[in-house]
Amino acid sequence: MATPLDESKTAFQMGLMTSEIIQDKHFELNYSSWMWINLAFLAGGISLLFNKIIQWQIPFSVLLSMGLTASVLYFYDDQIYLSASSHWLLGATMLGAFFIATDPVTASTTTKGRIIYGALIGFFIIIIRTFGGYPDAVAFSVLLINIAVPTIDHYTKPRTYGHQLLEENDV
Repeated sequence: MATPLDESKTAFQMGLMTSEIIQDKHFELNYSSWMWINLAFLAGGISLLFNKIIQWQIPFSVLLSMGLTASVLYFYDDQIYLSASSHWLLGATMLGAFFIATDPVTASTTTKGRIIYGALIGFFIIIIRTFGGYPDAVAFSVLLINIAVPTIDHYTKPRTYGHQLLEENDV
């Protein structure tokens, strides 16, 4: 069966409002199932954090950015945009935030870069889910921002220990 994100996207295209979508018993049952799946992924992600297998910056910034972006849209019009909690608990959000975006080979390597990387992924997840043709945009967002990782790392390089930053007048 389709995910609740796909069902809500289809319902929005048919002209239904959020209040009408969530009253459907089929949607409620499907929503509940996906909520438990995402909570299990969240528990697994927290376990990875406590065991220091992944660092906190990427999952935290993905979820924070998603929450901020979704909240802005939701407060603009709560009848045509999903809430932040719906975006967090539906689709592949927790899987993407803790298990896909934190891939050490393709993710940013600097601390500031990981925050920017995660924030951009979270922002684009909401934008693609809301305005794009695909209801669950985690994979597209991660791939899109992976293209920008070399640039993010270049501009967020930490200063080498023992070296001062040169001012324009010092050169």
